[in-house]
Amino acid sequence: MQSSAAPGSLDRYADAPLWQQLSSALREEIDEGRLLPDQALPSESELINRYGVSRTVVREALADLVRAGLIYKVRARGSFVSPRRPELKFVGSMMGSSADLEATGRIITTRVINFETDAADAKLAEELQITVGEPVIRLRRLRFVDTAPWLLVDTVLPERRFPNLARANLENQSLYDHLRRHYGVHPSGADRWISAVNPSVEDAELLQLRPEDPILAIDSIAWDAQGVPFERYHALHRSDGNRFYLGIR
Repeated sequence: MQSSAAPGSLDRYADAPLWQQLSSALREEIDEGRLLPDQALPSESELINRYGVSRTVVREALADLVRAGLIYKVRARGSFVSPRRPELKFVGSMMGSSADLEATGRIITTRVINFETDAADAKLAEELQITVGEPVIRLRRLRFVDTAPWLLVDTVLPERRFPNLARANLENQSLYDHLRRHYGVHPSGADRWISAVNPSVEDAELLQLRPEDPILAIDSIAWDAQGVPFERYHALHRSDGNRFYLGIR
């Protein structure tokens, strides 16, 4: 059914092309909550009549919103508003993944899968500035958000710096918070490398994904206020339910 609404306020004398103006108008409706998550947008014909533009203009505007992740299309049904995805900032902050996820208001739980002591090889010794063969703690954890597996983290820490860590109950606890409270370690900075990868069969099963599903891999070396490295981790993060925020100032 076509809309009888009056044409929208697009400025045909503006420098911005009509498709860009229409995209901005629809984006504003989404941002202000007049179009809700999973709600259908007006049909192409309705938008043509409402704004007095061509079908080409409408399709270019909708394509722009799809690229921005604000809408999605369903074949033979139309365009719909994308569900809002939480912005995760821990990639570019020292909050730690647990604190950042909790800031979104989600229910966060953590399961410790493995905790063992190993000897540092040459590469790990160089990264953590310790001697080759020195004991290190290897910790594997699976973090859940609203009961869904979200993040699989393999962490390595120098044992001499964190004695008795094996006695700690890290189930549903923030590792960074524990290191601050019990060892006086205050994370000050980190180098992080991000890439898209396919998980192993074992990791895919833990994250409830298919091995062919791409996920985000994050490698990090963190250091304390004195500039001494204290943690090396490799994390596999599902990216299908959120987006990552990294501010550049």
